[in-house]
Amino acid sequence: MLSPFRSLRCRGRLAALCLSGALFAAMGAGPARASDHLDSPSVIADARADIGDMYAWMDPDGRHLNLVMAIVGHSFSDKLDYVFHIESVKHFGRSGHELRIVCRFPSADRARCEAGDIDSVEGDARAEQGIWGKNRRLRVFAGLRDDPFFNNVKGTRAAYMVADAALKHGAAVDAAHCPQFDAATSQAIFEQWKHTDGGPARNFLAGWTPASIVIQIDLKAVNRGGKYLAVWGATVSPERQIDRAGRTLTGNALLGTLDGEEVSDKLKERYNAATPADGAQFAAEIDKGLGLYDGFDGQCGNQLLAEHKGAAEDRYRRLAALLADDRLWINSASAVCAQPFAVELAQAAGRRAYARDCGGRTPNHGAINVYRSLLVDGSTDRVDDGVQRDEKVHSISRFPFLAPADGEGYSR
Repeated sequence: MLSPFRSLRCRGRLAALCLSGALFAAMGAGPARASDHLDSPSVIADARADIGDMYAWMDPDGRHLNLVMAIVGHSFSDKLDYVFHIESVKHFGRSGHELRIVCRFPSADRARCEAGDIDSVEGDARAEQGIWGKNRRLRVFAGLRDDPFFNNVKGTRAAYMVADAALKHGAAVDAAHCPQFDAATSQAIFEQWKHTDGGPARNFLAGWTPASIVIQIDLKAVNRGGKYLAVWGATVSPERQIDRAGRTLTGNALLGTLDGEEVSDKLKERYNAATPADGAQFAAEIDKGLGLYDGFDGQCGNQLLAEHKGAAEDRYRRLAALLADDRLWINSASAVCAQPFAVELAQAAGRRAYARDCGGRTPNHGAINVYRSLLVDGSTDRVDDGVQRDEKVHSISRFPFLAPADGEGYSR
């Protein structure tokens, strides 16, 4: 689907705003779009290969890692592997010991999942309790659940339209592609962001029910290399890797944003076929897209990890490098998971207040607003799209965590 911004020429003062086209493509005009939905021709061709969102967090018991891969399609393909990559390291940002959990679906009522040589399960995994592996170290559910991702798409669109209008009317853009919005424009952007059609904010994805793979695995099986766990997921055909996802939004919102659709599609295909270890090749492209967010509050240079020394063109290189390694980080030494991006904030940004939080991403936290806020002014709460939670209540401790597709969800 074409974004309303795809038709803009990415030149001059409008160049910075063209990155919003990727956001609109990500969020789109239909409920199948969440933070990483339908982002390249290959996943558009088969929604069963499209990873909508990844979640990873420590169970409150401190003994298990919980994982969720939400697939845009309403079923799984018998021709694909659904793969969870979990690396354990002693130091943030490094590569280390990896465990892969690979799930296959020979038929609608049969799942086969293997966690290396640790454990394996096989059977019908659609029941609420899931199925346990023979060694009782791996538990799997695979079926339809409520989508925990919540997002005010229309409010976000309206906010970007305010920015677009300001740029068209002469707002300057600096050498790092950061727009110089005045106070009135910034205020209007944030006001639009937290409303839907001028009224209370509404969750665009309410009621969406993706096919979801839910994993619970013994922590001792995944932390052999150290307490920091780096997680990402992939869908893989016999010929190639089709899609991958780690953190919310990075792959879909910050790639190919200054290019035409053909160039952008090729870049995203290449990104989806790569691994986080190959991320450095995408850092320069991500760098191009960070300036717009930094300017939303009317102040350039206060984005997370923004450089204040040297040329303006180098301002966003540290954050671009961090985001290019698109793994979702968890501190497995903590069973408290209250702050998305806590590991990145503590280890990369030196914010020690988050050092005892597991980070990761739980089904109940609005990680997308935290992500946007870090890109706007380095805070965790500057951006508010007005949607505070999903309509249903999900759990961080009761398997299979995500609310039933046709029920009320879990009690608080």
